[in-house]
Amino acid sequence: MRKNLFLIAIILGSLLLLAFVAPQAINTVAKKLRIPKVNISTPDFRLGLDLLGGAHLVYQADLSKITGSTSDAMQGVRDVVERRVNLFGVSEPVVQVSGSDRLIVDLAGINDVNQAIQLIGQTPFLEFKTILPTAQGDAIIKEALGDEAQGLTAVNLCAPANGATLGQFLITFKVDPCYQPSGLNGSGLKTAQVSFNNQSLSPQVSLELNDQGAKLFGQITQANLGRTVAIYLDGLPISTPTVQSAITDGHAVISGNFTPEEAKTLVARLNSGALPVPIQLISQQTIGASLGSESLQKSLRAGIFGPLFVALFMIVFYRLPGVVSILALLVYTLLVLSLYKIVPVTLTLAGIAGFILSLGMAVDANILIFARMKEELAAGKSLHASVHEGFSRAWLSIRDSHVTTLLSAVVLYMFTTSIVKGFALTLGIGAIISLITATFVTRTILLTFVGPWSEKRKWLFR
Repeated sequence: MRKNLFLIAIILGSLLLLAFVAPQAINTVAKKLRIPKVNISTPDFRLGLDLLGGAHLVYQADLSKITGSTSDAMQGVRDVVERRVNLFGVSEPVVQVSGSDRLIVDLAGINDVNQAIQLIGQTPFLEFKTILPTAQGDAIIKEALGDEAQGLTAVNLCAPANGATLGQFLITFKVDPCYQPSGLNGSGLKTAQVSFNNQSLSPQVSLELNDQGAKLFGQITQANLGRTVAIYLDGLPISTPTVQSAITDGHAVISGNFTPEEAKTLVARLNSGALPVPIQLISQQTIGASLGSESLQKSLRAGIFGPLFVALFMIVFYRLPGVVSILALLVYTLLVLSLYKIVPVTLTLAGIAGFILSLGMAVDANILIFARMKEELAAGKSLHASVHEGFSRAWLSIRDSHVTTLLSAVVLYMFTTSIVKGFALTLGIGAIISLITATFVTRTILLTFVGPWSEKRKWLFR
C-alpha cells in the first residue's frame, strides 16, 4: 500500500511538472478533448545569446584612482549599467562583473552591436575638480611635451579660450595640467534636471547632491573662494565656474554650451546613474538570430536523439529494469527542466551540453544498481532480495560519483568564465536531481513490479 502511494505521488507530480515544463502540450490535449477553461501559462525558458542571438559587450573599468573598495566600485558600475539597459526595455539583459575590473553585458535579441552600444549610452563619469598650482601644471606639460613645449604653460593652456587645446592634451597624454580631483564625483549626485539661465536663457543642467555630496561640495567651495572649480564629464571639462561663495545647500549648475536636446540627454544619463568610475568598451560581438536559431535546432535534436539511444541501450541490456530506468529518466528530465525555469537558468550551448551529460550520469546510477541486481540474482537470491541488495550495495558508489561530479561543477562555476559557468550550473543541478531519482524514483517504480508473478519471470530482470 505504501509503495503504491509513493507511485501515485510520483505520477501526479510528473503530470504537474509536465504542465509546468510544456504547458503548450497540455493546452493542446485539452483543446482536442474539448475540456473547457484549461489554459496553462508558465515562464519560458531563458535562452543565451548563442541560441537566441544578440550582442555581447565587454567593458573595462579604470580603477586607478579608487582609494576604497574596488569591488564596491564595480558593483556600483554594474548597478548603473543594469538600470540603463532596463530603462531602454532590453529583454532579460545579463550584466555581471568579471574579474576585478571588467563588466560583461549580454543583450539578447539585439542584432546590431552598434544599436546595443547606443542603448547603453555613453557612460558619463561626472567629477568636480579644483585648480592645480601653476608650477605643478607647468611640470606636467614639460614632462608630456618635452622640447615641444615651446613656452606653453599651464596659465595659457588652462585659459577658457583654450578649452579645445586642453581637451586634446587630456585625450593625448591622459594627464591634467590644470585641475586635480577633489574627491567629489557622480556618486554624490541625487538628481539632475534641465533649467535655463535667467539672463541668457540658455539651457543648463541643475544638480542636486545627496547628503554626503552636499557636505563635500560645501567643503570644496569654502576652500576655493575666488578660484575655479571645474566640472568634468567623461574626463573633459564642460564647465569651469568661479566660486563666489560657499555652497552648502547641495545644489550646483553645469552651464556648458548645451543645446536643449543635449541638456535633456545629459540629464537622462545622469539620472539613470552616474558611474563611480569611468569604463571603456574593449570587446564587442554580435550573434545573428539565424545562427542562434540553427544552434537551437541542432541542440534540440541532440537532446532528443541522445536519450533515445540511451533508452534503446537500457532496454536491450536490462529489459524490464531498463524500461523502469527510462520512466525514472523522464521524471528526472521534468524535474531538471522545471528547475531551469524556476531558478531561472540561462540556457546556452554549453549549458545544454551539461544537461545532456547529466542524462548519461543519471542512467549510469541505474546501471550500477541493475548490474548489482544481476549479480545477486545469479547467486540464487530472490528477486525482492536482489532489488534491495542492488540498491543498498550500489549506494556508496553512486554517492561518491555524484559528490565528486558536484564538487567539480562547483569549482568550475566559481573560478571560470560565464560560458563555462552555464555548463557547470546545469551539470551541478543534474547531479543533485540524479541522486534523488536514482535512489527514490527508480526504487519506487521497480518495487511495484516485484511480486509473486515476477519471481516466476526473472528473465525479465536479467
